[in-house]
Amino acid sequence: MNSVIRLIGVLSVWAILLTSFSFAQEKKIMVGGAVMYPSKNIIENLANSKQHTTLVAAIKAAGLVDTLSVAGPFTVFAPTDQAFNKLPEGTVKLLLKPENKEALTKVITYHVLPGKINVLEIVSMIKKNGGSFKVNTMQNGQLTLIQKGKNIFITDEKGGISRITTADVMQGNGVIHIINTVLIPKN
Repeated sequence: MNSVIRLIGVLSVWAILLTSFSFAQEKKIMVGGAVMYPSKNIIENLANSKQHTTLVAAIKAAGLVDTLSVAGPFTVFAPTDQAFNKLPEGTVKLLLKPENKEALTKVITYHVLPGKINVLEIVSMIKKNGGSFKVNTMQNGQLTLIQKGKNIFITDEKGGISRITTADVMQGNGVIHIINTVLIPKN
């Protein structure tokens, strides 16, 4: 009986050590030269990414910092600065003007989904729905998600296509999926 109790005690210690080791070995995701901390919110993490300066400026100009800092959860398709650079010349500068705040807000909230949806859930939804899946955005628009090989593509309402380049960047209030093209809503 004592040996059984001792064995249970040893196994418990090993379980604690293995759990601690697993947390210490947790994969750190780097985005734009910055570690994305799962304990920080979307805004706190994006603000440190050198690849998302335009997105952060747009979120600020649209007045959405407080919205994306709260509990959520949110799923954000986060276009990189290179994605914004694909837009016609002068578009970003025009959108960031105070008089275009409403249009900018529509574009930014078109990249946000309610809830925390990881890539495995996206793939599952695509498969369950015959190869494509429509999701509703916070802007009240729709995005169509498809999978080709190992890649997830997002088609916006204007027919533009973006690819998830980095998936499942976990946040304290949701998840970010880095994308390579800005999504444009119909209205």
